[in-house]
Amino acid sequence: MKKLLCIIALAAIALTAGAQTSLRLSSYSGTAIERYAGELRQLTMDRYLFTGWNTISLPFAMTEQELDETLGQGVKLERLVGVAQQGTEIVLNFQDCKAEGIKANTPYILYYPGETGTKKFSVNAVIENKESKVSMTTGGGVEVTMNGAARKTDGKGLYGILAVNNVDANFTVIDNDKAFFYATRCYISIPGEQHFTLKANHMGAGEVTSINTIATADEMIDVYNVLGVRVAHNIKASDVNNLEPNIYVVKGRKILVK
Repeated sequence: MKKLLCIIALAAIALTAGAQTSLRLSSYSGTAIERYAGELRQLTMDRYLFTGWNTISLPFAMTEQELDETLGQGVKLERLVGVAQQGTEIVLNFQDCKAEGIKANTPYILYYPGETGTKKFSVNAVIENKESKVSMTTGGGVEVTMNGAARKTDGKGLYGILAVNNVDANFTVIDNDKAFFYATRCYISIPGEQHFTLKANHMGAGEVTSINTIATADEMIDVYNVLGVRVAHNIKASDVNNLEPNIYVVKGRKILVK
């Protein structure tokens, strides 16, 4: 009898320990992840995805393999690496970064090749609680910030990828008082009341290079943004790195200035 009671007690302890290590995250209203920051947990989350481009920002990391196992090998992942402006049009330069996997609290756009519906995420990962945003300034002085929503967020005045038009991953300003960005989605904010047209430019992982691979340090060059507008004339190649962080075109090649 004592042996049976001991076995039952050990089983109860094991079940309790298992319950303590698992955590279900909400992709709707959000989860108070600050309570679990730094803890290794078995995480599960149901996330609704549309066929085509979506946005995603998670409080935990995922490897490329985990991403493929969850969403299929045709999934694409891109991060914002630069912005360019011509008048009221702003180009958002996104670069393929799937090989890096998903980094915690980082905003991405994600291409889902499957059928629209709910997908279950299940990973063993450390929960990280920190701000999720990337900010860049165009050559025209407009600050563009891509942010991840940790909690359900009012959407009016922000830019998001509309589900009805997500083929190209272009962001559209939201003018509906009742629109929201649910947890784990991303949005773009631009200060001021002026509205801009935001267009996505997709680049492969190896499409962007550094200036020193295409020009010598003292070579005199012209520099253009991705819209074809010249932003610098007859400067030394070594001075390109002093420009604002962005994607530029030099001698027909795209370069990244960090």
